[in-house]
Amino acid sequence: MTAPSTAPAPQNRGGRWIEQWDPEDETFWKETGEKVARRNLFFSVLSEHIGFSIWTLWSVLVLFMGPEYGLTPADKFLLTSMVTLVGAVVRVPYTFAVAIFGGRNWTIISAGLLLIPTVAAFAVMKPGTSFSTFLVVGLLAGIGGGNFASSMTNINAFFPLKKKGWALGLNAGGGNIGVPVIQLIALAIIGASGGPRVLLGIYIPLILVAAVLAALYMDNLSSVKNDTGAAKDAAKDAHTWIMSFLYIGTFGSFIGYAFAFGQVLQVQFGRTPLQAAYLTFIGPLLGSLIRPFGGWLADKYGGAKITLYNYVAMAAATGILIVASMQKSLALFVCVFVVLFVLSGLGNGSTFKMIPGIFQTKALAKGLEGEAAAAYGRRLSGASMGLIGAVGALGGVGINLAFRQSFLTNGSGTGAFVTFLLYYALCFGVTWAVYLRRTAVQGEATAAAETKPQLSYAEV
Repeated sequence: MTAPSTAPAPQNRGGRWIEQWDPEDETFWKETGEKVARRNLFFSVLSEHIGFSIWTLWSVLVLFMGPEYGLTPADKFLLTSMVTLVGAVVRVPYTFAVAIFGGRNWTIISAGLLLIPTVAAFAVMKPGTSFSTFLVVGLLAGIGGGNFASSMTNINAFFPLKKKGWALGLNAGGGNIGVPVIQLIALAIIGASGGPRVLLGIYIPLILVAAVLAALYMDNLSSVKNDTGAAKDAAKDAHTWIMSFLYIGTFGSFIGYAFAFGQVLQVQFGRTPLQAAYLTFIGPLLGSLIRPFGGWLADKYGGAKITLYNYVAMAAATGILIVASMQKSLALFVCVFVVLFVLSGLGNGSTFKMIPGIFQTKALAKGLEGEAAAAYGRRLSGASMGLIGAVGALGGVGINLAFRQSFLTNGSGTGAFVTFLLYYALCFGVTWAVYLRRTAVQGEATAAAETKPQLSYAEV
């Protein structure tokens, strides 16, 4: 195939549309594709970053909500659980929105939609507002979680397979940083004796800026089309659900802990809102920054191997957290919780890298080669990412509900951590059994997430 020698020109379709895109063609990628892909990646990260901030908005708003608001700790955990739930559910339609509207166009729309929960929270954030009102307005913030799915689907189409681990890790990591950033801004506002409406007022113009920049600098890919057959095939494929299970353990942990960390410090260790805010941003910040490195490690050594060892470390960290919780050691608890955040971020990068590798391997197993294999891999990996991202985010719901029940039953988070430890052990077993176990017939490691797609994997 002859690669285009000039930058792809937008067509007359009412926006910036690229009609031909072949990132697997090395000549095209070097001359044209890489520059365009990186530009779209940058502005996609910006919009997704703000989306994450709005999604996790209530993890910091509850720190402002003292006794005068009349909410119990159980109410606050329920509120953040429901916000997380909406963010998980909307990831499915957001995945398909990219093909319907175009990646650039949907980024503009999804950024603009963030104004709804932000303005609504600004209107109701005051003592005397009922819990049901807070709950409804909090549910609106969940739409910020959908930006991740549409952004990942869009960026997945821009980059070649060998660059996907880095690109998807950077895209997701840059978005994840929206969690600690809003917590840092909240810390500054609390420290300056400002109220929650100041925090909300800061984000309204930022949302508008993200939408305008997406309109000016991003592109739509005509090659990205909704394929209901691909969605059905991805939903029928066992690996989609296996990877969803594993992603619950990594991203579910990250987002769940991000919502719950401040509340745990307040309820279990008696920290004030300011004291909690001083600590809550550290874990999400480091976990976000490490995510691209997890993708890079997966590109180099194989996603399954990195994921496997990462779950060993997550289980070990959780075991230490149980000890710290029982001994009420704040210093040990915070240090190890931060380590657990870092590990969840590393695992986010490695597990998401596994997805395109799995379906590329399936393509080769079917006898496909070259562009046909790449197209098959893009088709199914793009469809599966939305489902995997949505199910993975449900882990955040489970974490907050587990903390709520643990505090109601035992007055501490120890019981919840025991549950998390068992889950990480299951994830370790599944990763080994499906993607790394040697079989007598093949006599070689099964690694669907390896960078060498000729390797096979054990069917489940």
